[in-house]
Amino acid sequence: MTDTKNDFSKGNVVENILGLAVPMTLAQLINVLYNIVDRIYIGRLPENATMALTGLGLCLPIISIVIAFANLFGMGGAPLCSIERGRGNDKEAEKIMGNSFVLLVAFGLGLTVLGLILKKPMLYLFGASDLTYPYADQYISIYLLGNVFVMIGLGMNSFINSQGFGTMGMVTVLLGAVANIILDPIFIFVLDMGVRGAALATILSQFLSALWIVKFLTGKKAILKLKTSCFRLRKHRVKNIIALGMSGFTMSITNSLVQIMYNASLQRYGGDLYVGVMTVINSVREVISMPVSGITNGAQPVMGFNYGAEKYDRVKRAIIFTSVVSIAYTTVMWGLVHGFTEFFIRIFNQEEALIKAGVPAMRIYYFGFFFMSLQFAGQSVFVALGKARKAVFFSIFRKVVIVIPLILILPGLLGNGSAGVFMAEPVSNLIGGGACFITMLVTIWPELSKKRKQ
Repeated sequence: MTDTKNDFSKGNVVENILGLAVPMTLAQLINVLYNIVDRIYIGRLPENATMALTGLGLCLPIISIVIAFANLFGMGGAPLCSIERGRGNDKEAEKIMGNSFVLLVAFGLGLTVLGLILKKPMLYLFGASDLTYPYADQYISIYLLGNVFVMIGLGMNSFINSQGFGTMGMVTVLLGAVANIILDPIFIFVLDMGVRGAALATILSQFLSALWIVKFLTGKKAILKLKTSCFRLRKHRVKNIIALGMSGFTMSITNSLVQIMYNASLQRYGGDLYVGVMTVINSVREVISMPVSGITNGAQPVMGFNYGAEKYDRVKRAIIFTSVVSIAYTTVMWGLVHGFTEFFIRIFNQEEALIKAGVPAMRIYYFGFFFMSLQFAGQSVFVALGKARKAVFFSIFRKVVIVIPLILILPGLLGNGSAGVFMAEPVSNLIGGGACFITMLVTIWPELSKKRKQ
């Protein structure tokens, strides 16, 4: 029998989603603070603030690679746990979680070693100059030492949320974020560690989050427990985790590739200043994408559970709610970013040269931002229902097939330099997001209708 606790096949679908989405959205907000508070503080250094901020921006592709592997095993295993719980197979769900934990730790250690060996050529490849490399090197050298904590913190929190403990998942992120916000100014300004202090504060905070997660998942409150008896890897289980996690992995890896292309192209057409503008744009995107990410992530366990429990009408209602809320929210945010562009930039940097360059760049980049929500919504449905191939395809399609070629082609074709680079994003949102969402409706909706009638 399926554990009646956090049974998503009962009650109102919207309430089930919001019950997870609200704390998960708050967790996303806290996680955004976690990620950008370093940039806010660094952007206010008394000397070389823009160069230091740009240096942090150059580290984002490497950080995205770490996040990609956390998503591979966390977002790969957690939906499978939801589906197995829906089927009443808690033992298999625990084995999936145990295998995911081992993979997260092993790959975290491996990425630390590789990252430290390859950091210099990677940073120059990603758009570093002789002026910005020292700052990037100072940050990433310390950040990489905490890779295992980052992997556990990001990857295993998905297993807390997938069991319906959205509030506990939020507390996990809150613990690390509060620690980071407190430690950052102490290390950066009081101890005068600068960029190194920001990195040290981040990995210590991630350590606290990871410790909390392991404590909860091995404690009495967890429905599915992290057990050493479930650590032994099984080929079929690892294969299933990786297959489903490839969507989140591909999203992060392609984000990293796109960021590399943006930085390299902007270095060519505008120099360090425009690489700094891109760092600010990425930071703003993390802030404004947070609620829609929280909604879609909150809906996944509900959709997955009901799909496993063969409650197909409830899956449909979850899809409709998630899509409508995502589109409405991103439309509103597009208007706010367009109308108050300078306000968003000044959160991260006060230098007039960057603001002057950043205002038109940001308005181009975020044009038609609501199309991005179509990618979020469609992607979340494919992942929740275990449709790994479609999820991976559309991850690659938008970023690799559309964005990267446009970054290379548009500046030369239109003869508008950096503006052409920024134009790649809205065009890809329209084509890639639209294709993902329409395909989801055309393929998933008839399948759910057919299964309901059987």
